[in-house]
Amino acid sequence: MTLTLSCHCGATRIALPGHPAHGSQCNCTYCARTGAVWSYYAPGELTFLSRAGERLYSTNPDMHQHYFCGTCGMQTWGESPDWSSLYNDDGTPKGDDPKAIPATRKQAINLRLVDDLDWSRIEVTQLDGRTGW
Repeated sequence: MTLTLSCHCGATRIALPGHPAHGSQCNCTYCARTGAVWSYYAPGELTFLSRAGERLYSTNPDMHQHYFCGTCGMQTWGESPDWSSLYNDDGTPKGDDPKAIPATRKQAINLRLVDDLDWSRIEVTQLDGRTGW
């Protein structure tokens, strides 16, 4: 069975490549307000079925993009540098340069918008983006 993310009105629909095993909840000022549980994918792994009326929000478009449905307002997905490649879950750097910017990108989908998701199969990690990044 293909799992599909859908906003409330159905204008945005994204097919997942399989059932996710991991998710994360971040406490940064943006993520805490959305209430999302994010699952991450490399660009090209997600299949965008419909993006009608999609809108973009970003405080720094060169760095990260947050997409939401322009009709019903659901926070659907986003794209950003792959911070997990350089930082631990608690926000501490993995290497010697605490100001490094990742060269690779990742896409995140809001798992709360996926019907028929088996939450018992998902390990949810808490991320400290508020104080660590």
